[in-house]
Amino acid sequence: MVLRKIIAAGFLSVATIFSLSISSIASAGQIVVGYAAPSLDGAQKQIFDGFRIPAEAKGWKVVSVTSGGDAQKQINDVNDFITQGVDAIVAVPDDSAGICVAVAAAEEAGIPFYTIDRSAVGCQMEMTVLADNNLGGNQSGNAVVAHLTKKYGEPKGTVLHITGNLAQNVAQLRKAGFDEIINQHSNIEHITKDGEWQVEKGVQIVRDVLSVRDVDAIYLHSDCAYSESTVQTLKEMDQYAPRGEDGHIFIAAIDGCSSALNLIREGSTDQASGQPIPDFGSMVVVYIEKKLNGEPIEEGQVVQEGALWSPAQLVMTDVGFQLFLSTTDISIDNVDNPGLWGNQ
Repeated sequence: MVLRKIIAAGFLSVATIFSLSISSIASAGQIVVGYAAPSLDGAQKQIFDGFRIPAEAKGWKVVSVTSGGDAQKQINDVNDFITQGVDAIVAVPDDSAGICVAVAAAEEAGIPFYTIDRSAVGCQMEMTVLADNNLGGNQSGNAVVAHLTKKYGEPKGTVLHITGNLAQNVAQLRKAGFDEIINQHSNIEHITKDGEWQVEKGVQIVRDVLSVRDVDAIYLHSDCAYSESTVQTLKEMDQYAPRGEDGHIFIAAIDGCSSALNLIREGSTDQASGQPIPDFGSMVVVYIEKKLNGEPIEEGQVVQEGALWSPAQLVMTDVGFQLFLSTTDISIDNVDNPGLWGNQ
């Protein structure tokens, strides 16, 4: 951290340091932030750029590493950041519980720790900025229920639910939000399978289930991961029909990737709960700066005029502050909205 750099350089006595504000210390050198992610491609690249671009505009240095999905490597990467003496650490956790080892090490070193998209489970950090994944699950659930009600005159039928990695809180929330809606209707049969964000697993689940069962709808935890391959698999199994035709299987998902928006446009899928992906990182920059400047952070509604995620909710939880950015309920009616990250 800058504080340790100043001490090491012998510019300030300990007594003088304790009399200074965080703001004056931070201004004495370049802010360096360590960024640890599973990857830096696809949606992860957009999340990263959402952080990097405004951070670098402030003159900060962003050092990035990727784990390739290896939770232990990510912990090692964070330890390297601590050794380097960065001013803050930002991570997209590979494992929501496992990341707590890294959080504890950073806390011991006095380095504030932030996560994006996925929070920790079992430890407290400075803040997580993420989509309101429970809301996203609710939105997809309501879309499925509305479809089944239109099809049968009441909410009944069979729904296949393909999850992400349930070791991560983001998948847990997407599941809980959807289940909350679907479980209100006893005549809906709900088949849940763990896809772990893996395209191949998603494809196999669709093949295994639809080879022995008829389903009316499919809910996917990520359209980035699953939607294109799901549609292709339905075509290969001769179970594909576009929206509005007999035999159409309603598909709802969370994320709102550009490819998923195109599938909605062409009638292959039907609904997406769109995340405000680029804004995750930019909002982390805002709150890191507040921390460095010693500004208080308070719970409550966060409003930004013109932002699709607004209003957001800032809540203190047992894992620290969490800023929940609202998801956007996307259908054929609003798929061309230029504010959607998949259209940018």
